Amino acid sequence: MADEATTGLASSLIGTVLSGRYRLESKLGSGGMSTVYLARDSTLERWVAVKVMHREMSDQPDQIERFRREARAVAQLSHPNVVAVIDAGEDGGHPYIVFEYVDGETLKQRIERVGPLPVDEATAYAIEIGRGLSAAHARRLVHRDVKPQNVLIDSEGRAKVTDFGIARSLEADGLTQTGRVLGTTDYVSPEQAMGRGVDARTDIYALGVLLYEMLTGEVPFTAETVVGVAMKHVNEPMPDVQKKRPEVSSALAAVVERATAKEPKTRYPDMASCLADLEAALEVEVARAGGAHGEATTVLDTVPKKRRKILTTRRVSAAGVFIVLAATAAALLITALTGKKESPAPAPAPTGAPIEITGTQSFDPSPGDGQENDDQLKLAIDGNPGTGWTTETYQAPTTAAAVGKPGVGMIVTTAQPAVARTMRIRSEVNGWSTQIYASASGPPTTLQGWGKPIGDQPDMQTDSEIELSPRTAKYYLIWITKLASTPTGYNVQINEVGLKS
Repeated sequence: MADEATTGLASSLIGTVLSGRYRLESKLGSGGMSTVYLARDSTLERWVAVKVMHREMSDQPDQIERFRREARAVAQLSHPNVVAVIDAGEDGGHPYIVFEYVDGETLKQRIERVGPLPVDEATAYAIEIGRGLSAAHARRLVHRDVKPQNVLIDSEGRAKVTDFGIARSLEADGLTQTGRVLGTTDYVSPEQAMGRGVDARTDIYALGVLLYEMLTGEVPFTAETVVGVAMKHVNEPMPDVQKKRPEVSSALAAVVERATAKEPKTRYPDMASCLADLEAALEVEVARAGGAHGEATTVLDTVPKKRRKILTTRRVSAAGVFIVLAATAAALLITALTGKKESPAPAPAPTGAPIEITGTQSFDPSPGDGQENDDQLKLAIDGNPGTGWTTETYQAPTTAAAVGKPGVGMIVTTAQPAVARTMRIRSEVNGWSTQIYASASGPPTTLQGWGKPIGDQPDMQTDSEIELSPRTAKYYLIWITKLASTPTGYNVQINEVGLKS
């Protein structure tokens, strides 16, 4: 009943304008003490995310202080890997915090959708999360609830840490402050599970667990109760990540092992030392894979050049160096004894390779009726250029002029997240206009939710190839901004759609 009441309250706030500025448009998510909404900032004309405290929580002084602490804590941070706080306030008994709106998915959703991530991409995300946490630690803030649900992957593929709701200020509370276990037990550190003092090494432990999950697709410990999980973090050894994922390098496995040591004093002393080993491991993984995947390409370019040396001259953790050298010696010995050579790493997909499209759907957002000749959609990807999907026929070149809706379009879905560099569209007539959007998750239900277009073609021909800004995505929207003139009115028929890397 409590969940139903919370859901009802969340729905009742949609349409509310907070402080005469933030109009709550739709619900993005909900937690135990607050609900997050997509909102429109009327002053700066932009989309934002607004976290509104639940009414029943706003009557509790300690919860209000915790909520305000989050706003104060994150407002101190300015980092590309931390979701920024824009504003905070209270209106009609509703305390709220305004964040930048991140159009994307949580890291947890990504793991659940694709399973174990490519090793180098998982390493890159760990580095970005670690950098965001390092910025918090520099401000004497410990997150204490690092988990993939609290990491957002934006439309550019970058990881951003969010939800500092239980962050603790070390200056205010002291290094030895004790208290309740507030973090999620799947990622809880042993000292946190025992109610002992926390510091930056608590976040390092959680990051190590999160890296393990990205690499294996599952958390290291499970039990029938959350207390049972927490006690496994205290008492049971961390599973060997290489047994679950053999292709993980020894250098990266050593990072997981040290970050998740039971005793804080045997973990990395700070996030900077953890990041140094992660950056070194990323270079190892990219070299082993023969190329980078997704965000690994971007992160690798940010590694300081003074660290961009061959592995033998890089200062990785002692355990990592020993394991890598031992593995290399073993491989050489096997080669000498058997005459067999290790199979080369697979080459990355070549530029210009076709990307498999597995589905389509129409995109007819409000005030449209949500569909547009849906029974024809599969004809746009059936390999037959003589058949296609056609929009409804309108009596003006734009749907806005014809029926008052902003536009209409079609979404194509790829088999796997991919970086498309070109889209080829074959259509029945020329003279229409389109913008191409991309999203890693969703697909978004509003045009604003897609972010900025990655391609634009104002004068489509019957066979057009559109250059796209590279972005990892699974959903691509063909948004029709101007219809073509036909004998019966204005419409567009798309006969075939193709994507290439």
